[in-house]
Amino acid sequence: MLQTLTVLISVYDKTGLIELVKRLSRKFNLKIISTGGTAKYLNANGFEVMEVAQVTGFPEILNGRVKTLHPKIFGGILAEKNNRQHLRELKKLGIGPIDMVVVNLYPFEQIDIGGVTLLRAAAKSWRTTIVAGQIKDYASITKKLSLKQRRQLAAKAFRLTGQYDRLIAKYLSYAR
Repeated sequence: MLQTLTVLISVYDKTGLIELVKRLSRKFNLKIISTGGTAKYLNANGFEVMEVAQVTGFPEILNGRVKTLHPKIFGGILAEKNNRQHLRELKKLGIGPIDMVVVNLYPFEQIDIGGVTLLRAAAKSWRTTIVAGQIKDYASITKKLSLKQRRQLAAKAFRLTGQYDRLIAKYLSYAR
């Protein structure tokens, strides 16, 4: 019997996504949680997906500006999956653990808030949550990862979000 892997996927650039999901599906009983456009894309390619709104019980609002910013998402990401107290609390609140987060960000001019927050949360929980913030990370996350590799992916996610924030600050400083 395959181990269940719950993965949250919210990507702007869909390049390589189908191959990633196929690879993960061969290794795991895959449970996919996804946002609107990504969910539609995955469904159209034959994958069963649970939309974030189904998990949270709350719809996307403000033309998609708020999708994933919800305790049922972030509790699942930030929980230490090897901490019994965290697991009891998740169960009590009806929150499922999220084992992997795959996100790539909107162009910086669109100022992605949810994606950055997802990456940072998954990176904070690097010991029990795998994070992939770039398409070039897809190949590595389909393999069994050591703690060192997980930590490196987390560091990469923090570098990526830091660079993204610097680009936004620069853009807004010089925007007219």
